[in-house]
Amino acid sequence: QVQVVESGGGLVQAGGSLRLSCTASGLLNNDYAMLAMGWFRQVPGKMREGVSCISWRYGLTSYVDSVKGRFTISRDNAKNTLYLQMNSLKPEDTAMYYCAAVSGYASCSASWSAGVYRYWGQGTQVTVSS
Repeated sequence: QVQVVESGGGLVQAGGSLRLSCTASGLLNNDYAMLAMGWFRQVPGKMREGVSCISWRYGLTSYVDSVKGRFTISRDNAKNTLYLQMNSLKPEDTAMYYCAAVSGYASCSASWSAGVYRYWGQGTQVTVSS
């Protein structure tokens, strides 16, 4: 059984930084060869929005326009951990952030809908005060 767990959310002032982490346990070694992992965010009353994603094997990344130049997605193969470094945070970045994973893809796009991903974490809240 695959379990996805996020951590690192919190309250930060505008202009500050946070780093989110995500671990996915229960994946088979073969899954990592064609694994895409992504970060989504959601505010009440709105659809879950793709923020960024990365292909695990090749490290190909994709970002939604609103976070380009401020957020950086990365992965640590040895620790099987995904990160999202968020800098220059804005109040509009306030949301519940979710980590997701899906196997079978050599690349990914931040524009993918949430339905593409198979495995999800429970979310971690990020609140940016003005």
